[in-house]
Amino acid sequence: MKTVELRDYTIQAGQLDRFVELWSRGIRPLHEKKGFHVEAAWRVPAEERFVWVVSYDGPNWDAAQRAYYDSPERKALDPDPAALIVSRRKSFIEGV
Repeated sequence: MKTVELRDYTIQAGQLDRFVELWSRGIRPLHEKKGFHVEAAWRVPAEERFVWVVSYDGPNWDAAQRAYYDSPERKALDPDPAALIVSRRKSFIEGV
């Protein structure tokens, strides 16, 4: 079953470019390595926001997420991406 999540992050002031670079070289490739697919991603510079859509076509989204966050590769990301995020909103979405 394909699960799709919309993620909307507010990034620390002045750190959006840094976050995008970290996302591009670390977060995205690691998600893809763990079986996720990045559907799309956008920057909202005027609001210091980063928005992306990620999907997983497998039996257990939660287990796949745990495998991603618990992986040595994720723990080794420097800086820790979470440290650059001020707030986050996540929603499971469905096409119409």
